[in-house]
Amino acid sequence: MSKLVIVESPAKAKNIKGYLGKGYEVIASMGHVRDLPAARLSVDIDNNFEPKYAIIKGKEALVDDLKAKADKADYVYLATDPDREGEAISWHLANILGLQLNDRNRVTFNEITKSGVKSGMDNPRAIDIDLVNAQQARRILDRLIGYKLSPFVSQKIRRGLSAGRVQSVALRLIVDRENEIRAFNPEEYWTIDAKFTNPPDRKTFSASLVQDKDGNKVGTDKNKIASKAEIDKILADLEDAKYVVSSVKKGTRKKNPAPPFITSTLQQEASRRLSFQARRTMKAAQELYEGVDVQGLGTVGLITYMRTDSLRISDEARAAGNEFIKGQYGEKYLPSNPRVYKTRGNAQDGHEAIRPSMPNVTPDSVKSSLTSDQYKIYKLVWERFIASLMASCIQETMKVEIDANGYVFSAAGYTVKFDGFTALYEEKTDEAQKKDNESPLPPVAQGDVLKLKGIAGNQHFTQPPARYTEASLTKALEENGVGRPSTYVTITSTILSKEYVVREGKQFVPTELGEAVTNLLKERIPNIVNVKYTSKMEDDLDKIDSGDKDYIEMIRLYYDDFIDPLEKAKKDMQGVKIKLKEEETDVICEKCGRKMIVKVGRFGKFLACPGFPECRNAKPLVTKTTAKCPICGGDVIEKKTKRGTPFYGCSNYPKCNFMTWDTPTDEKCPECGKSLFRKKGNMLYCSDTEGCGYSTTTKKK
Repeated sequence: MSKLVIVESPAKAKNIKGYLGKGYEVIASMGHVRDLPAARLSVDIDNNFEPKYAIIKGKEALVDDLKAKADKADYVYLATDPDREGEAISWHLANILGLQLNDRNRVTFNEITKSGVKSGMDNPRAIDIDLVNAQQARRILDRLIGYKLSPFVSQKIRRGLSAGRVQSVALRLIVDRENEIRAFNPEEYWTIDAKFTNPPDRKTFSASLVQDKDGNKVGTDKNKIASKAEIDKILADLEDAKYVVSSVKKGTRKKNPAPPFITSTLQQEASRRLSFQARRTMKAAQELYEGVDVQGLGTVGLITYMRTDSLRISDEARAAGNEFIKGQYGEKYLPSNPRVYKTRGNAQDGHEAIRPSMPNVTPDSVKSSLTSDQYKIYKLVWERFIASLMASCIQETMKVEIDANGYVFSAAGYTVKFDGFTALYEEKTDEAQKKDNESPLPPVAQGDVLKLKGIAGNQHFTQPPARYTEASLTKALEENGVGRPSTYVTITSTILSKEYVVREGKQFVPTELGEAVTNLLKERIPNIVNVKYTSKMEDDLDKIDSGDKDYIEMIRLYYDDFIDPLEKAKKDMQGVKIKLKEEETDVICEKCGRKMIVKVGRFGKFLACPGFPECRNAKPLVTKTTAKCPICGGDVIEKKTKRGTPFYGCSNYPKCNFMTWDTPTDEKCPECGKSLFRKKGNMLYCSDTEGCGYSTTTKKK
């Protein structure tokens, strides 16, 4: 019998074909083949929100090929990705190819390994229509909201804008955080910090004032040291003080490993450790899941499916991980009771956590077969998974209190009694960083008189909340139940591409445009940017998965909630246009002498004369850098590819054809004085590569 297996990507098709062998043909659908056409709403609101699907433009020939191959095959298996989107693609394929929806022709692979593929093929099932309806409900709601709301926002602010069910909430979080930062009033406070030794031990350790001579705690909101005058008074009291150890408390504490990755935590950790944007992380993870050619192993998927919010791991994976730990580190590095991580309540538990498909395959053993990004992500996934199975780290803690004329100083530190999982991996968090700053204390005993090495009052100011980064925004969306793992990359890409936010380093800063969009929606259609409301909507949509909610009723409920305030806003704001501040430049209009302003048109930003319509002068917007062209001495300007990727070239093009992907800097070459450019990896080099050749590796400023 001839059997046809349809997957989503060519890479996965090739790898699965290798495991299935003769009698099977494996082909790729290249993702979705049918969708709601973008040129129109494609949803019949008056007929139970019936979607009007069509073959995606450009995929007609592919669909014809799929039909021809399906007609010739004795049996067709639908093996698209094991999530809602994959289930929907299988449903669309079944409809296009004329397959019976109750046939057991749906197979899923949690990992692309021989055992993973065999397990999937041995357990076919019917298409899960509840999962399909859950995907359809999201798709239809997103289309209705996007197609109804985006024109309103564009009309009231400027053309080409968009708004959506999840992206608008993400933007609001960023805008609200910026408003918190603006409203923040820093408060002055002081600390008194001292350094001591305990003769004859020469080791210096630090301690801070925690209690005044009246027994009040220092540093609390009610008892801050608020001025230098207070500091001077305390320091005067301590001038001839004897510093005596009044108490020594010793104990132990247990530090547990972080759970294995889910999609959001993988993106966050890759951002913190590797400075990877989410799209880059997911690209490498997708390649590792679909399969890579590994020397000695052949083509194999190295990690399990990378879109998941479940912390569950299989018994087989746990056993394999434990076996590796026992062989590599010894029995004592395994916990006495297996550690089980609890998945959060609204998570989908259809898959395991992200883990290595073969725990005994170490990152170093496959490094030569992987790209740099693949290796870094595999190392992260592998170490996190193995560490999650290991014994806790045991730390011996020590807290010392020091009396000085009635004032009390405190010092804390720890030493590692048993390293446990930290022998391999520790999650990178702000809290972990604080604990890492605790240094071991020298031996001291109650009654010891310490030698003061130095004491000073230090001024501080309370800090505003930090702006969101891609990692912290993903965490906030996840914690608030907004969006799902598969949507986080799209959300950040959209708000950046629409110029609602810009990146400053890793941080997201809202633009005037982004704030205008958020303020308009908050005022006129508040539900659409309400975090709790969107979270409830997400929870209700999740209930469709299990068949607990009817998806048509769900769409009708939320559509009615949305459309009524939108129609009212349209009526109330007839003829109203929100005017943004115009960005003035130093470029002088050569026709009338005014300073030109930045405008946004169909093809992006351009310079225009503010005297329009009397003066209609306009020209391309050129972003000039401080660097000079190494060939002709002209200005180096920023340009962009059709995809929006920045590169740099000479302003005298086409007379001068200098071009580079490397970033120009303000720095000059110490050898020849020409501009320095920065390569990825932070290497600075002289732009006169032939005549000078100066280069160095520096830290980013």
